[in-house]
Amino acid sequence: MPVPARPTTTAVLSAALAALLLAGCTGGGSEGSAAPAPDGPRPLRATPTPTPTPTPAGPYVALGDSYTSGLKIAPQVGEPGGCARSAVNYPSLVAKALGLAAGQFKDVSCSGARTGDLTGSQETDGGANPPQLEALTPATRLVTVGIGGNDAGFMEVVGACARENLVDAVKGLVGADRTEAPCRDHYASAGGAADQVQRKVDAAGERLGGILTDIRQRSPQARVYVVGYPTLLPADPASCLPVLGRAVAPGDLGFLVEKEQQLNAMLKRRAEAAGAVFVDAAAPSAGHDMCAGEAARWVEPPFPAPGLAAIHPNAKGQEGVAAAVLKAVRG
Repeated sequence: MPVPARPTTTAVLSAALAALLLAGCTGGGSEGSAAPAPDGPRPLRATPTPTPTPTPAGPYVALGDSYTSGLKIAPQVGEPGGCARSAVNYPSLVAKALGLAAGQFKDVSCSGARTGDLTGSQETDGGANPPQLEALTPATRLVTVGIGGNDAGFMEVVGACARENLVDAVKGLVGADRTEAPCRDHYASAGGAADQVQRKVDAAGERLGGILTDIRQRSPQARVYVVGYPTLLPADPASCLPVLGRAVAPGDLGFLVEKEQQLNAMLKRRAEAAGAVFVDAAAPSAGHDMCAGEAARWVEPPFPAPGLAAIHPNAKGQEGVAAAVLKAVRG
C-alpha cells in the first residue's frame, strides 16, 4: 500500500498563508462562528508519520519448484535429495540476509513440484517430499511461494517448440513448405481455437488461489509473497542467434516470451486477489536471460555451463531473485 507523503516545508507555509488570508477576509461571521485567536491563526496540526511495517523476523517457510530449490546449483543440501535444494538458492539467501537462525527457516521447495504437491506428497528419485504446506504453523511469519510453471507445462512447451522447429527444418531439407512459427501453429491447432497453454495457465491460477487461501488459514499472521519467474528469453529474438542459432524460429521465440508473460501475469493477479505480495523477478532479470553472455546471464541456455541445469537459474539468478524478494520484504 503506498505510504502517504509527508507535507513539505513549502506546503506547510502555503497552508499557513491561506489561513491568514481567510482570517483577514472573513467579516464579523455568522452566529456560532469561532472567533479568531487573539495571537493569530491556530497552529496547523502536524500530519502523523505512518508507522512502517516491520520486516518479519521469522519463522520463514519457502515453498516452490525447481526455480526456487536451485536445481543443480552447488552445494545441494537437505532431504530428500531428489528435491535438489541448493544452500545458496534465493530462500537461503533471503533467510541469511534477514539474520534468521536455522530453526527460524525451513525450505521445503522441491524440483518438479506442482501446486498439488503443496497439499500432497511428492515422489522424487531420492524419496518422498511431504506436502509442502505441512511446514506451515500458526507461528509462521514469512512465506514465499514460487510455483505454477510445471502446472502450466512450461518446460513441456519449450521441448515441444524445439521438436516442432526440428520437424519444420526437416521439411525445408526435403523441399516442403515451412512456417514462420511452427510451435505457435501447433498449439493453436492441436486444441482448437483456444490456446492450450493459456488454458493450463488459467487452471494453474485456480489451484494457486486455493493454495493461497490454505496458507492464510494455516498461518494467519504470515506475510505471503508469490515469486514470479525470471526472464528466460529477450524481447528481441535476433539477440538469441549467437546462442540458439536458427534452431528455433523467431516467431516461436516470441511465442515463448508471450507464454511466460501470461504465466507471470496470472501469478500477479492471484497474489493480489489473495492479499499477498507479488515479487516481479522478470523486470530485474531483463538483459540476464539465457541468450545473454555467460558472465551476464541468470538463466542457463539449452546447452548450459557444465554441472548446471538447462533453462533454469544459475547462482547469479538466485542472487538476483533474492534481491527482489528482499526489496519487497523490507519495503
